[in-house]
Amino acid sequence: MKLPSVKYQLTIGGVIRIMPAMPNFLRKLIAPRLIAPCLLAGSLLLGAHPALAQNAPDASNAAASASAAQDPAQALATLSKQLDDIKTSFNSKSTTASLNDLRTQSGEIQQQADQLAQTLTPELESAQTRLTVLGPAPAAGAPPETPAVSQQRRQLEREKTKLDGQIKQAQLLSQDAVKFASQVVEAHNEQFQAQLGSRTNSPLGIAFWRDLKKSFPDDIARIERAKDLLLEDAGIAWEPDNRQPLLLCLIGALLLIVPGRWLAERLALAIASRYMPDGHLRRSAMTAIFTLTVTLSIGLAAWLVHQGFNWNDTLDEEVETFVQGLVRMTFFSAFVAGLGRSLLSVQRPSWRLPALTKFTARSLRWFPWLLAGAFLLLGFLERLNTLAGASLPATVCTRAFLALLVTGLVGVALTRAKRARTTQRQQGEKPPQHALWVGGLFGVAMLGVVVAWLAVLTGYVALGFFISWQMLWIGMIVASLYMLSHLQRDLFHTLLNPHGRSGQRLQSTFSIQPHTLEQGSTVLSAVAQILLLLVAVGTLLVPFGGGPQDIFAHIGNVFSSLKVGQLTIKPGAIFNALLVFALGMVAVRIVRRWLAEQLLPKTTLDIGMQNSIVTLINYVAVVIVVALALRTADVSLESLTWIASALSVGIGFGLQAIVSNFISGLILLAERPVKVGDWVSMPGVEGDIRRINVRATEIQLSDRSTMIVPNSQFITQNLRNVTHGNALGRVKLSLPMPLDTDAAKVREIMLEALHANESTLDTPAPAVTLDDVTTTAMTFTGVAYVHSPRDASAVKSALLFDILSRLAKAQLPLSTPQSMIVRNLGPLGEDSPAAPM
Repeated sequence: MKLPSVKYQLTIGGVIRIMPAMPNFLRKLIAPRLIAPCLLAGSLLLGAHPALAQNAPDASNAAASASAAQDPAQALATLSKQLDDIKTSFNSKSTTASLNDLRTQSGEIQQQADQLAQTLTPELESAQTRLTVLGPAPAAGAPPETPAVSQQRRQLEREKTKLDGQIKQAQLLSQDAVKFASQVVEAHNEQFQAQLGSRTNSPLGIAFWRDLKKSFPDDIARIERAKDLLLEDAGIAWEPDNRQPLLLCLIGALLLIVPGRWLAERLALAIASRYMPDGHLRRSAMTAIFTLTVTLSIGLAAWLVHQGFNWNDTLDEEVETFVQGLVRMTFFSAFVAGLGRSLLSVQRPSWRLPALTKFTARSLRWFPWLLAGAFLLLGFLERLNTLAGASLPATVCTRAFLALLVTGLVGVALTRAKRARTTQRQQGEKPPQHALWVGGLFGVAMLGVVVAWLAVLTGYVALGFFISWQMLWIGMIVASLYMLSHLQRDLFHTLLNPHGRSGQRLQSTFSIQPHTLEQGSTVLSAVAQILLLLVAVGTLLVPFGGGPQDIFAHIGNVFSSLKVGQLTIKPGAIFNALLVFALGMVAVRIVRRWLAEQLLPKTTLDIGMQNSIVTLINYVAVVIVVALALRTADVSLESLTWIASALSVGIGFGLQAIVSNFISGLILLAERPVKVGDWVSMPGVEGDIRRINVRATEIQLSDRSTMIVPNSQFITQNLRNVTHGNALGRVKLSLPMPLDTDAAKVREIMLEALHANESTLDTPAPAVTLDDVTTTAMTFTGVAYVHSPRDASAVKSALLFDILSRLAKAQLPLSTPQSMIVRNLGPLGEDSPAAPM
């Protein structure tokens, strides 16, 4: 069974209409469910500005799908023809909307051309690789090659030449589209400046009202025709076949606006209070949720009303365009009202994001709704003038009224906010201090109100209307940026808080240090803030014919033309390389922990060998990850030749010590003259090796301090490894005894003490020898062995205490140093006082 074809038409306003060739009842059941999310997303993201309300042609989308099915030559021909058609229509169309459409189409052609060039590049590289494998053609006089090889070489050369030409053609087409887009932007700017600089009769003059009175009958007739058209379509929607869906949609819209929003807010509040941790995140998250509830409830209600009147595609094309524009304006107006209501938070002051007092919040509680209503009225009157075909005086009068209304509301709101702070000071309370940018924004807004009123009253209605709209637009963007900045900062702080649930889980799972989580929270928050600022600045350019995509495209063009030597910097490739590097390092860390904690401890390898294996595998894995990251960033070894040249010069002068230590570290890990856990002795250093790094080795001394020794010293200097060949420790005792001591008894006592100690080994057996006999004493030497040299000092001390105790019980004293006494005899032989020597 062949399914009916479905045509998708994407408009720049974000409205997705489905026109399937299917039965009517299926379209009624499926279309509303599919349109809802598409219309919602498109309205919120793209339908916020009147300049975006026009439908963009879907020729580029059709070309994209067609180019996928065509071969590269046909796709290039199609794109080239489309660009020529756009250039042809550039001279015939002069409205702002048409220029925006032409600019959008040229940008899409540029993207398709770039994508086609990227698709063909791997095929060209593959052909070149196969040619390289075949090798060059035989030289003159050399044995000829087989016909099959010759034919394959010719075919590959033709394919390579064809692909190279197509890639160059796609690149030229992309550059041509970029140049044409620049021309469109310049024309748009000139047209925009001309419109703002145009002057009409002042509303304070008689000529303004005389022209309006003259065209008034015709305007009334046009509005009557538009009203009849709307009533006619409404009457068709009220017919019996369409009445039930219309009533259901109207009831659903009422339920969404009144109880639906209330229930959604109560449900969100209950979920946040139960599952969301206390802190700033709950406050900023609820601000965003309350904004969305107002936006979705009112916007979806308007969308349901539209679906009810157009259930069976009964609306006329002009009326359908008029209603779609109103739905988009309703979404945006609801967003303005919900955002202002959430930021003021009159009923819940503790959840208020900005530093506003209760006086200021109460004074401004109705102004978000008033400004949203003014914007909705602006969109309604603008589209009504378009539908009815109003005259120029009527259009100018409407825009003058709307400009004065919007700027008047803004001026009153600013005045009331200032008056609230003054009242608070008079009551003895100190209002909170605002940031410098808040005061600057307040002053610019007041200046904009004054300039807009002066522009309208002096006849520059277009300028005043533009300023009034920009005040709404900029205010919405600044408020949204403020809310999203708080939300992302609180979100990262909560998720990466070392003392929070998620932070502790990250620490236990990945062994991340608390300060690392705090640093990650700060860095991610800063990156998100920069991205939000770029999007906000790009959104501010929408009325001027720009957008967020222009900001990122400009940044991409700047970086794509930035070269360091032979290396070209590409933001997308760099981001992918960083992503590959981060994921690779995480994988290396997981494998290293698995080896060190699970696999190697279950083997018969000693601790030092296990550490060496883990270190070597870690070095190799890091090198592989770096190579993959460089490959992802499109960095070849040829591009790094200048870096290698610079490094060779640096190695010859200042880096040779670092390279020497690095090579020495690899030798230590491979030959293992020392390993982790060994007790080594060097000139001025003696202790246990704790870690062998790439450049240096960490040695723990007896006082628990750590000495960092360069690896080259282990290779070039004499090194005593106490535990390298034999891990046993040796205890040696020397005891001087008097000459009249029973030598056999002393030997017996010392042997008993050596054997009685639990730390001494039976093999090799302890031994006691008579080491020396002098005129003053006999020296006995006892030798015993322990499991580790690190235990020798403690065992020696314990043996000395035991032997001295045993000798004391046996009444065998140690030999004491002899003293000499010199006496001076007087002349009569009498003793004089002795002088001790």
